[in-house]
Amino acid sequence: MSASSPAAHSPTLVTIRMVEDFIREHSGEYRRKALWMKLPRRPMYQTFKTIIEYLMESGKIAIDARGRVCWIHNPELVQQYLARDGLRIR
Repeated sequence: MSASSPAAHSPTLVTIRMVEDFIREHSGEYRRKALWMKLPRRPMYQTFKTIIEYLMESGKIAIDARGRVCWIHNPELVQQYLARDGLRIR
């Protein structure tokens, strides 16, 4: 496997959860690079970027106008909408 293959930067679930938890606790405090440097365990930056992309695509985080990483996922709100009788998921 070459160093540039996608598998070389595949994060583990433990690493993803660590980043998620840190962002949730420090939402809006850091830009990407500063956030990476403040993590309790620092993965390779390319791996960190892969996690950030995944979290953005899954609707858990967003980057604000100042470039700061913000946690936006709200599972309680999702459950409220799913409990509505008139809501239909396609």
